[in-house]
Amino acid sequence: MDPLSRYLPALEAAMRQAIPATEPAALYGMLRYHLGWADTAFRPVAEKAGKRLRPIFLLLTCEAQGGDWQQALPAAAAIELLHNFTLIHDDIEDRDHTRRGRPTLWAVWGEPQAINAGDALFALAYRNLFNLRTTGTPPETILRAVNLYTDTILHLTEGQHLDLSFESQAEVDEPTYLTMVRGKTAALLGLTCELGGMLAGAAETQLAALREFGAELGVAFQMQDDLLGLWGNPAQTGKSVGADLRNRKKTLPILHGMAHSVAFRTLASSDVPLDDAHVDEGLALLEAAGSQEYTRAQALAHYRAALAALNRSAGTGEAQAALYALTEQLVGRAT
Repeated sequence: MDPLSRYLPALEAAMRQAIPATEPAALYGMLRYHLGWADTAFRPVAEKAGKRLRPIFLLLTCEAQGGDWQQALPAAAAIELLHNFTLIHDDIEDRDHTRRGRPTLWAVWGEPQAINAGDALFALAYRNLFNLRTTGTPPETILRAVNLYTDTILHLTEGQHLDLSFESQAEVDEPTYLTMVRGKTAALLGLTCELGGMLAGAAETQLAALREFGAELGVAFQMQDDLLGLWGNPAQTGKSVGADLRNRKKTLPILHGMAHSVAFRTLASSDVPLDDAHVDEGLALLEAAGSQEYTRAQALAHYRAALAALNRSAGTGEAQAALYALTEQLVGRAT
């Protein structure tokens, strides 16, 4: 089963329908630009648009729990629109000038317009979630979905708050890092999987297992991303080797290194800009401190916890098999 080829056309159609074709045309043109459907003159193009992994997980969990994935399309589109809203605002907060190989919204149209466009996408995401009423979803299920969706958005902002605050903190401990990751990265994937099961009418024990599956997978995925941010292939990551160290990020291997290597702590805490030689030295110190292997082991533990939760969810059929395969593709082979 190839979930991408099976689900993506319907998902893309649902997302495109969610973006109004009304005035002000420039506002909605900016959203189409961000989503990879238009250029800066708002002419149709087909650019990189992200992997759509979160809505794919929602549709897979829905089908694996015996539901009709097509009825869950409004929720899947709402999840992807929400994710992209966070990206628009993240780019502003992180001062990122490019995303997916193109200038970010704020780099093209300025911060005020980019903030406003992000706010519009946030509202459209909510509106699309309410479109579940057009697929025969019971009102009480929609209300529960909206409540979970709202709680998750709060967790996202809490996680982002912590992540931003790390930039001005000399020290961050690992439990605080995990709290940040569980908010910023894991909460949305946990909601995604739980929501898929909910729309299929799964039992509460299965919903809890699906939520845990998504959350643990999100943590493992973030830790893998932490590894790639230091030792990843630039051709695949789009970042230079050691980019997170150069940018003073507080990722897990860096936090581990600061706790276990006096030399690395001194280097990472210095006010001197880190050039290539400093980065090479820092990476060598991290490897000597076992920080790379520690992070890999932690990612593996969360990956295994995700698989155990997925097994408890008692899904069936090709969709369940695809969930296992996609999970391994995302994290398992890198750990």
